[in-house]
Amino acid sequence: MHRPSVKSFYEVEAQQKKKSLALFTVMLLFYIAAIGIIFLAINFAIGAIFAKPRLFSVSNIAGLLGLSFVFSIAIAAFQYYDARKNGPAFILKRLSAKQPEIRDRYHRQLSDVVEEMGLAAGLTNVKPYVISDHTINSLALIEPDGTPCIALTEGMLADFTRDELEAVAAHELAHITHGDAFYLTLVCGLADFFERLSDSLSAGDEGGSGENLAVSAVFMRLLSRFISREREILADAAAVELSRNPVALARAIYKAHVKNSFVGDFNLTYAPLFMVSPESRGEEDAGAEHWSGTHPPLMKRIRLLAEMANVNPSDVIRQVWETQMRRERAKEIEPAREEKPIVIRPSQKRFVSRGQKDQCPRCRILLSDSFYEGVSIKLCRQCTGKLVDEDSMDRILARTEIGFSESLRTKAADFRERFLLNPINILKISDRLSARIPCPNCGYRMTSRPFNYQYFLPVEKCLSCFKIWFDTDELEILQILVEEAKAD
Repeated sequence: MHRPSVKSFYEVEAQQKKKSLALFTVMLLFYIAAIGIIFLAINFAIGAIFAKPRLFSVSNIAGLLGLSFVFSIAIAAFQYYDARKNGPAFILKRLSAKQPEIRDRYHRQLSDVVEEMGLAAGLTNVKPYVISDHTINSLALIEPDGTPCIALTEGMLADFTRDELEAVAAHELAHITHGDAFYLTLVCGLADFFERLSDSLSAGDEGGSGENLAVSAVFMRLLSRFISREREILADAAAVELSRNPVALARAIYKAHVKNSFVGDFNLTYAPLFMVSPESRGEEDAGAEHWSGTHPPLMKRIRLLAEMANVNPSDVIRQVWETQMRRERAKEIEPAREEKPIVIRPSQKRFVSRGQKDQCPRCRILLSDSFYEGVSIKLCRQCTGKLVDEDSMDRILARTEIGFSESLRTKAADFRERFLLNPINILKISDRLSARIPCPNCGYRMTSRPFNYQYFLPVEKCLSCFKIWFDTDELEILQILVEEAKAD
């Protein structure tokens, strides 16, 4: 059977640039029509009110149309340049996407997977990003200098196996090599322009942000119609050629659908970029058949991938839940401090002078380098207190590699009973830990306060270097409370 020739990334990129010029032409015509109508309406209104017949002359109308043409070119050119130059950076910033931290085991695995799949796709400069969100989704972008990048959420890194991550990376790389990423980056960048303009015009207007989001979302949806929703089907097929694992990709798509894929209040604007629609929020095929739907139906994608592996879609779904059960059984059980044998190396037994860097603020012994849920932390081997970067907390709370003993769960239940279900007692937390301790990292006095307004677990926060000190079992209790809240 004859197979169509496969275009290179650079050929596809050139093709998409031609398509983007067509988009610019359509946008220019839209502005000419809109601005022309506005100018003519103002002209006729002034002529009628002040009885000036010359405003209705052919020469005057022609002059107004010429002026509207000049204005339209200027606005369209500026918007196109802004979307191409600043769109990708603005999208990544709004999604709180950052480059992986190599010391983090999960982030290091992402970097390795993107590099490996990039080489398989013939791309050697793909840049990975991590979106600080517990939901499951991914996207691909093209930066202004032509550098392709892939962004995955923390929830995806926490919940996916390596073969599923490889399949997702292959899917996003397919969007890049097909040129979809270039065009959709431009489309969403154009929508961002309207959103920023609306935000600036309605600054201080309560309730205006929702209308602004709706305007940019509708504009984006109209533009995204230039690319068929079948692009996801084509990207799935191309991903299988790279990863050789259609079942892993089917599992990944199913997980992203059944788990809440909502990513920020601007999800409508960026919906075409994501692997699954952020509007689904766990509902199968929500809006997929509507004219404005940006993705094909869930079960259609899973059925096509299952056929490639000669299995039933039900087998794919069954594998998802079997994998989840195996992960639960494989959890490393973390005991409470009372259950742990305390072993301290001789080098850690010596006391250090007060205020010295990397000393436990409770025991005054040197802290050790350690890892918790794949995140690099500082640990006191005597009291099991932990020093954690504030920026790392989202990663820790998104991951479920560690399980907890019944003793820890009992402690968490007791804390919930005494504090979370009795707000009056929250006021007593600061009194209980009123003595301020020095930050083990910078020496600045830490402040005792609740972890956040949802979980009133008392912790010590450094307002200078943004570290958090968790006393014995506090981090584990916080994680138990978060996981139980997600399960409810």
